[in-house]
Amino acid sequence: MTRGIDYGNLMHQAMRGLIREVMIRTAEQGLPGAHHFFITLNTQYPGVEMADWLKARYPDEITIVIQHWFENLAVDEQGFAVTLNFGNQPEPLYVPFDAISTFVDPSVEFGLKFETHVDEDDDEDEDDEEAPMLHSVPEAPKAGEVVSLDKFRK
Repeated sequence: MTRGIDYGNLMHQAMRGLIREVMIRTAEQGLPGAHHFFITLNTQYPGVEMADWLKARYPDEITIVIQHWFENLAVDEQGFAVTLNFGNQPEPLYVPFDAISTFVDPSVEFGLKFETHVDEDDDEDEDDEEAPMLHSVPEAPKAGEVVSLDKFRK
């Protein structure tokens, strides 16, 4: 019996495709208006390339900002390369799309968060659900709510 459609992973692939398209447009046209990106990534993910001193300083994850100063942005099927400024020192990075845990463009309140899901025993439990993709954009605060007191009247 098949496990069914893995909607969680399909959604993650689609959202990483969206990030890829945004990065391609940024590489070709630059950042329009106030757009900028906060990208959090797992520094231990296979294929992540960064200076040893950066990996030592950020052994698990790092959030990079693509905004005012970035160079050599190049995108391929698996990820992107970019040179960023760390303390007035340009450093090249390569980031596989699968290493990204969050992608946020605060200028338009857009964000994606990828939840990781680890199966302890994948073979025995066929009803495992994939972790959902969460949107990390906060909800707008609600204005006051009107509450009817009619049900409390005699």
